[in-house]
Amino acid sequence: MSTNPSWHEKLLGGFRRTSDRLIGNLAGLGGARLEYETLDDIEEALIASDLGPETAGHIRSRLAEGTFERDMEDLGIRLVVAEEVEKALAKVARPLEIDAFPRPQVILVIGVNGSGKTTTIAKLAHLFMEQDYGVMLAAGDTFRAAAIGQLATWAERVGVPIVTGPEGGDAAGVVWDAVKQATATGIDVLIVDTAGRLQNKRELMDELAKIRRVLGRLNPEAPHDVVLVLDATTGQNALSQIEVFGEVAGVTGLVMTKLDGTARGGVLVAAAERFGLPIHAIGVGEGMTDLRPFDANEVSRIIAGVDGARK
Repeated sequence: MSTNPSWHEKLLGGFRRTSDRLIGNLAGLGGARLEYETLDDIEEALIASDLGPETAGHIRSRLAEGTFERDMEDLGIRLVVAEEVEKALAKVARPLEIDAFPRPQVILVIGVNGSGKTTTIAKLAHLFMEQDYGVMLAAGDTFRAAAIGQLATWAERVGVPIVTGPEGGDAAGVVWDAVKQATATGIDVLIVDTAGRLQNKRELMDELAKIRRVLGRLNPEAPHDVVLVLDATTGQNALSQIEVFGEVAGVTGLVMTKLDGTARGGVLVAAAERFGLPIHAIGVGEGMTDLRPFDANEVSRIIAGVDGARK
């Protein structure tokens, strides 16, 4: 019998800190009459759990409607939390669809250095290959030799071709070559790594703009997706990254990584409510299959600590 944990078990582990924190923050707030003071405490507890003010406000409003028992226990409150979190996540839980024509579908992957961008690219490539798509990588982060080397290593492990250039070379030139090769060889998906130098926004913006111009000459629809990789362990800082990268790069979707039990996974909900961008996948471990699209109902019940509880 296999001892490998299931995806559900990995989700339980990945959101453990978030769930434990939320349960602890809400402890003792049920069982008493849900007066305004108690509702204020519940709202503050939810914000402290990284769910964000929008979701916390929705939950407070639901509890204040008076449609629930006025002496609702902690579990009852958390079931309401699960329902509202599911509403927020259901709007944004959208897998990346490969539907570009002509091929390839070009996916620019952006994110600060250290966010897990390179490993996420490898896991996305693996995910697409599982769906029988032909995948190619392009090492567009020419600023760092280490980034080129790391991506090449991952390409070899996953078993996909990669187009690289010299350190300090022209990233747009690498992308041009990659699109040409992908088109000539019938590749379905081209995933492009990009520089993560957010501390110099102007330089990054100019580089991305050049990549876009080059892509536009080859295919007016490209890039088809601009995916921002976020590190869940950074908590609320992830929200500011969405804001800045949105201005710089025109983000079309998100991937949340490093949901490993130490992460502040409530920020997934805060990002959904505040920005409404599609969240294509979440990463809950280091393994190649540990990045997957997610089910809003399953994740919301785990976050709220009601997994297994009756609705």
